[in-house]
Amino acid sequence: MKAIRYHEHGGSDVLKYEEVERPVPGPGQVLVKVAGGSFNPIDAMIRAGYVREIFPIPLPIVPGIDFSGTISEIGPGVEGRQVGDAVVGLLDAGAEGTAAEYVVAPAAVVAAAPRTVELADAAALPAGGLTAWQSLFEYTELQAGQRILINGAGGAVGGFAVQLAKAAGAVVTATASERSAERLRSYGADRIIDHRATPVTEAEGGPYDIVLNLVRTAPEATAGLLGLVADGGVLASTTGPAPEDAARQVRGVQVFAHGSADQLGELAARVDAGTLKVHVAGRRPLADLAAVHGESDAGKLSGKTVFVPA
Repeated sequence: MKAIRYHEHGGSDVLKYEEVERPVPGPGQVLVKVAGGSFNPIDAMIRAGYVREIFPIPLPIVPGIDFSGTISEIGPGVEGRQVGDAVVGLLDAGAEGTAAEYVVAPAAVVAAAPRTVELADAAALPAGGLTAWQSLFEYTELQAGQRILINGAGGAVGGFAVQLAKAAGAVVTATASERSAERLRSYGADRIIDHRATPVTEAEGGPYDIVLNLVRTAPEATAGLLGLVADGGVLASTTGPAPEDAARQVRGVQVFAHGSADQLGELAARVDAGTLKVHVAGRRPLADLAAVHGESDAGKLSGKTVFVPA
């Protein structure tokens, strides 16, 4: 099968389009013919070696953590799945990944794909949707009526977080550029801060019960968000450690998303019910994945990009 692999850490040029052996599912696993995968910033961080102490990986390796596709083979001990099922899933960071024509995944992280979006585009749901869900309902324990600031809401995680927080009854403020503002308003954001016009730490509207940081910034910039959190609140970050303020009982939590068939199934059901929108900024062939990584490294990639095997 064709796949993207890298044999050493480095820039986007280490990604090679190669012929590799098709994987075989083991006990508790399924083999999925990939319809689509999606690029996530963590893919570039792992490739570059920035997080090798957190996610040590054997090389060479296929990148990519989320996928959509069709089950083509079932390993021993798997129940509730059949060959031909359309599914989505999220792998652990650092696992042999999804930038390939086929991927092996634990059945425990695989859920039925939403029926109301094209199967390839459903690959935009797992990483972004699960990161948003777990940030809100596991790490910060969002409650109805709370005020939340979502910093960096224009990306994939932010778009899902706005929708899920609003559906949970929160008052939602989002930071984003003007190009994303209308989409976020349609998702239910109560207020938009244009971060290009006004630094979030200087904008009116706080304090917030929860600040969810989705922006990759220097530690001191993340620490600057503490002042926006109300006493007893939470600062959560998906992009690095989050400081705390013990004197004001402000918790700091770093979010690490994990695969969950149950949560992913709930997200897919909301997509099919029309209460959760999946936004895909662009589709690219799998062979172009190195270019996608390069655009991300240069800060030129906007929104969720789905890659599709030939």
